[in-house]
Amino acid sequence: MLSINNLSFYFGSRALYDGASLHIKPKDRIGLIGANGTGKSTLLRLIDGEYSPDGGNISKSGDTTIGFLNQDLLSYQSDDSILAVAMQAFERENYLQKQIDAVLHEMEVNYQDEQIDRLARLQDEFEGLGGYTTQSRAEEILEGLGFRTEELSQPLRQFSGGWRMRVMLAKLLLQKPSLLMLDEPTNHLDLPSIEWVENYINTYEGAVIIVSHDRYFLDNTANITVEVSGGKLNYYPGNYSFYVEEKAERSEIQKGAYENQQAKIRQTERFIERFKAKATKARQVQSRVKALSRMDLVDEVIDANARVNFKFSFTQQPGRHVLHLEDVSKWYGPKHILTHSNARIERGDKIALIGANGKGKSTLLRIIAGTEPTDGKRTTGHNVNFTFYAQHQLEALQVENDLINELRQTGTNKTEAQLRGILGCFLFSNEDVFKKIKVLSGGEKSRVALAKMLLGEANFLLLDEPTNHLDMSSVNILIQALQQYEGTYVVVSHDRFFVSEIANKIWYIEDEQIREYPGTYEEYEWWKEERAAEAKLAMGGGLSHGGQLAVKNGVAPKKEEKPRQPELSGTEKHTGSQALKKVQKQAEEAEQKITHLETRKKETETRLADPAILRDPAAYGQLTRVYEDVSRQLEQANEAWETAMLEAEEWEGKLK
Repeated sequence: MLSINNLSFYFGSRALYDGASLHIKPKDRIGLIGANGTGKSTLLRLIDGEYSPDGGNISKSGDTTIGFLNQDLLSYQSDDSILAVAMQAFERENYLQKQIDAVLHEMEVNYQDEQIDRLARLQDEFEGLGGYTTQSRAEEILEGLGFRTEELSQPLRQFSGGWRMRVMLAKLLLQKPSLLMLDEPTNHLDLPSIEWVENYINTYEGAVIIVSHDRYFLDNTANITVEVSGGKLNYYPGNYSFYVEEKAERSEIQKGAYENQQAKIRQTERFIERFKAKATKARQVQSRVKALSRMDLVDEVIDANARVNFKFSFTQQPGRHVLHLEDVSKWYGPKHILTHSNARIERGDKIALIGANGKGKSTLLRIIAGTEPTDGKRTTGHNVNFTFYAQHQLEALQVENDLINELRQTGTNKTEAQLRGILGCFLFSNEDVFKKIKVLSGGEKSRVALAKMLLGEANFLLLDEPTNHLDMSSVNILIQALQQYEGTYVVVSHDRFFVSEIANKIWYIEDEQIREYPGTYEEYEWWKEERAAEAKLAMGGGLSHGGQLAVKNGVAPKKEEKPRQPELSGTEKHTGSQALKKVQKQAEEAEQKITHLETRKKETETRLADPAILRDPAAYGQLTRVYEDVSRQLEQANEAWETAMLEAEEWEGKLK
């Protein structure tokens, strides 16, 4: 179906591909892997025709269609609804629908037999293409990717880049190209959506190429792994786990061949050196010189799995109790995140906070950090020193600093040699340590920010999606660093392999409560499947899939009964009426402020999407700060409105 033959492609003077070949057959499920910068996304663009090869060729059969999901689609915007955007996939069906509508309109005033025949032909083709089910198919895929039914009619422009990417993925899946190419499809998906995409790909009728750093996703979707390395495409007939085992075996064979060849070379060179001056040995010496020049050299095996050999420590030990959340409630307007919830973090806890987007994971992380206003009580323990890693940490890096000086910003007393050692752990070696932050890729900046965080000697870490932008080697480094870390942490992540390697407790938000599973991710998954099976057997009685019990101590929390309100006296009723009017006025003022701030936020989002702004880092940074300030004010206004409305409802109840 598609063949890559002797492909060469240069990026400046550097050869990304040099004589690379690959043949893709129908229904192949290819996981395309390799370190950042090796050219995985470039290969997809070459196949799509966006780039042209410098040598070799890419040929495909005449009926091959290609669909390409790439990160550029994050910037796509439209005033059409997300359902309408997704349904753009049905080009022929949409055309036929317009033709049918036009014929029906014409028949209202000019009814002729030839129009009836044309209408019948159009309707037959429309029905044959499944035209009457296009909307239901689009709705099914969009909802599978995490959209609520009521959101399908909302304009695409209102959604963030990650959600817009989901719409573009839905459109691509509805087109059903014979070759589907997905570049980091899990970057903007939560766990339920990732699992849905896995199931969809496994039943997909065409071929698929997936670039991903999510090991579980590759294991569950790919039956072929292609590694981009040394300008070549190395083929492994299995999923990622198969690749790891096969790669180790191939490396052992290659290592043995390399060592044997090197020994033979050294022996030959000693012979040449020893006898080159002897006339009687001239023929043998020349023969060996020619043999060396003709020898096909075996490449040395380079271990891509970097090892962290630096101990990330802290000087101040915290007390046994690190943090306690008590009777915590949090909401945004009508949306409740937490309601009278409790949680406790003990020293040595390694907690992974998982679940679907929109459940409040990042909000909970900010509540733990103390940066998110909330009802309830937050108590930190003795000697707790925490640091918070989120994606905005990348923007906080000083772009004019080199890597060494950026690490010095942590106030550490470590020597340059020690700082070099730490940067080496994060794959920065030799002269890399003198690179400016501004020339680094997103993944490289993430590694610097993570190194700074671990260097800060905090005994309590909060990490929000730390594996975003990291390749597999970098994720492996972070896993090792966290496994060696002796403190406490809470991590929000959708990377199941990462979570399985670093967590000893699982948290999730359910029924507006913080739930805890006291075990590893594998144990949690097993327990979840068992619980789902029990719920199925119950058939609506007892436990249901939505009504999950709290795990801790195996006891479901009891709902507190609200005490009955005593009747008010005449004076109290008068006072209550005045108080009700006051809070109603506060709610009205907050609502007006919300309307104004929502307009400002949309205007700022539109300006942020302007390509001219994106090309001006200073203007973009200033506009980003304006956006964050407006978002914060909007959040506060929503909270004020919700508080006033709840207070008004309470007074109305008392005055009845």
